[in-house]
Amino acid sequence: MKKKRVWVLVVSIALVLIVVGGCATQAETGTKTAQQITVTDTLGRTVELTGNAQKIVATGVGALRLYTYVGAVDKIAGIEGIDQKSSIGKPYVIVNPEFANLPTIGAGGPNSSPDPEQILKVEPDVIFTTTATDTATADELQNKTGIPVIALSSGSTGLFDETLYQSLTIIGQVMGTEARATEVVDFIKAYEADLKQRTTGIDEAAKVTSYVGALGSKGAQGIESTRAQYPPFIAVDAKNVVDQTGKSGSMMIDKEQLLQWNPQKIFIDFDGIEKVKADLSANPEYYASLNAFKDNEVYMILPYILYGTNIEVAIADAYSIGKVLYPEQFSDVEPGDIMDEASEELLGAKVYDQMVADYGTFGKFAQ
Repeated sequence: MKKKRVWVLVVSIALVLIVVGGCATQAETGTKTAQQITVTDTLGRTVELTGNAQKIVATGVGALRLYTYVGAVDKIAGIEGIDQKSSIGKPYVIVNPEFANLPTIGAGGPNSSPDPEQILKVEPDVIFTTTATDTATADELQNKTGIPVIALSSGSTGLFDETLYQSLTIIGQVMGTEARATEVVDFIKAYEADLKQRTTGIDEAAKVTSYVGALGSKGAQGIESTRAQYPPFIAVDAKNVVDQTGKSGSMMIDKEQLLQWNPQKIFIDFDGIEKVKADLSANPEYYASLNAFKDNEVYMILPYILYGTNIEVAIADAYSIGKVLYPEQFSDVEPGDIMDEASEELLGAKVYDQMVADYGTFGKFAQ
């Protein structure tokens, strides 16, 4: 009996030591966290913060979207006016209607600069921004506000880009949501790997030529608005006729050039659908000369660049294009389901039905 009492006492002491030691460790870690967090932003700047941020603002193209993928929306102290005017085409706003009631921290927009005075009114702990493309600009905003400024970027492509992953990781470090950031990065990378696996090994000679038109560029544009090195095409290893120019990025081509290329498949962005329809009505002979229109091989995709890259839409576009170009390899997926799956993971809600209501469905162009 005596041995039993001693054993119980030893176990009790051990448990107390473990609990006390654990509390001491937690207190020590908490003290370090409360004292200082050091991060390196996408400009290579070292930024120090006192503890994880409890109130934030995000300024510039795509900054708020990046934050919503990783951080808690109830910590957003204010948002730019551009994200309060309309939710159309922006899933991160669609799923957060409460954004309309937040204080405005400036107009926002591709050509705007952060408004230090408006930002100071909401008293954030940190400013995430994509507007600073050099250290001097970021430092200037930090000096004007006295608030730590963290530069972010979606990278040159905005999709499956290492700088995008770096930005998400940085947000996780600042907010204390590192595990969530890792989860999001891995989730996006899994789509990249799946698309690559589905399209690897396809005979180049068997691939059809493709073109994407009516891409938005400072407003709706017609069929001549396109992009070389178009990210969803790259994701499925499509044969983009525009890549023959040797250029990259958005461009306006001569419509006669499109006739010369005469791609077998054409994808039209819903953003410019009305422009294309009007042009088709005014110039039916031109479109009849394009094999894709003549053979009913014209398909609709949803706009994914609205104040930056909406990743869940871009991923769904890639699957939609893949399903057109390689029906057998993509027979088991529906792009609308992919969008819902992606938006539910990244934003917490499905958005495809709303995107359809705002624009239309994936599928063939109705001539």
